[in-house]
Amino acid sequence: MTITEKILSAHCGYEVKENNFIEVNIDVTLSNDITAPLAIKKFKEWDGKRVFDKNKVVLVPDHFTPNKDIKTAEQCSLLRKFAYEQGVSNYFEVGRAGIEHVLLPEKGLVLPGDLMIGADSHTCTAGALGAFATGVGSTDLAACWITGKIWLKVPPTIKFIYRGRLKKWVTAKDLILWTIGDIGVEGASYKTMEFSGEIISSLSMAGRFTICNMAVEAGAKNGIIEPDGITLRYIKERAKRNYRLYHSDANANYIEVKEYDVSKIEPQVAFPPLPSNVRGISEIEKINIDQVVIGSCTNGHLQDLRLAASILKGKKIHPEIRLIVIPPTPSIYLEALKEGLLEIFIEAGGVVSPPTCGPCLGGHMGVLGEGERAVSTTNRNFIGRMGHLKSEVYLASPAVAAASAIKGRIASPEEVD
Repeated sequence: MTITEKILSAHCGYEVKENNFIEVNIDVTLSNDITAPLAIKKFKEWDGKRVFDKNKVVLVPDHFTPNKDIKTAEQCSLLRKFAYEQGVSNYFEVGRAGIEHVLLPEKGLVLPGDLMIGADSHTCTAGALGAFATGVGSTDLAACWITGKIWLKVPPTIKFIYRGRLKKWVTAKDLILWTIGDIGVEGASYKTMEFSGEIISSLSMAGRFTICNMAVEAGAKNGIIEPDGITLRYIKERAKRNYRLYHSDANANYIEVKEYDVSKIEPQVAFPPLPSNVRGISEIEKINIDQVVIGSCTNGHLQDLRLAASILKGKKIHPEIRLIVIPPTPSIYLEALKEGLLEIFIEAGGVVSPPTCGPCLGGHMGVLGEGERAVSTTNRNFIGRMGHLKSEVYLASPAVAAASAIKGRIASPEEVD
């Protein structure tokens, strides 16, 4: 059995096989200020009285916070009132909250072997811990709150093996962009993407979160990485309850195995309008930009901020562009402050935002106007994703983003090293 099949089996009480329809018990449910209001409405319509377990419900206002207008303030108010009414243990107010997919692992709220359901497509990020984590719609979430269960079809698994040696400036973001470029945005549709190999084993948790975060951009049901010593070190000071480690069997059934020699990969950029529209940095001609965003649930980890700061230190951004840096949680913000990273960004000419999803979904804190282009460390570049329908988003690593901010065009870190 694969790691995904083992986790699903443990949560439904019998051995499962791919494409089985099953009902499973849930360890963690997650929602935010966009997805929770509809779930709350359905919960009440269905005569929900109390959530199934107040300790397994996590509510994080992060998309439009701090509130940008009256409508978003009302959404957050609804979330807040529901949390208080239900006695939800894990409600995170502004100032204590952060981008949900970074916050939950950081707080030890999702652990290896868990089954996590979130009303947000990037819930798959938590698969980096060796958990089964997937996104659902708000009405599904409401049913989860009432029953503590959800039905699923067991996804078949594609195994991705990464070998070789990474070139300088090639990061986890480049690996997942390369992979999506190879298989396409539907290449793993309703499948598990299991990431493995010596390169994955050498990645920090930040890199692993980045890779699993973007599994959904290939259509995957979930992304997952087997837990190891790096995982255990990460959760050692965070875990407040028991967890279980699962690993795929040597003779597990995969519908496909794909192997990559990472020594052939250079820094990647995904051109609009799809995360699969990927080109190597050496193939890109001069493309001027208006904005750079460094942050998000994909690449806002402390390691990412350190990488960007190492390139920007002592330099100024191009006078015709804007640089927006968004640490995803208060603790990462504070550590970046203590290390002097925020000072580097501000002295370079950038602006630092409080933790929020903000511009990633075209919400606030950096929405694009007509004809504007942005290089962003976020995860999606669909038409209108970050603002105007005639704006453009280019996805890249923090290293490429920082170099591009200095040059005012899409640029390689080697140009400013």
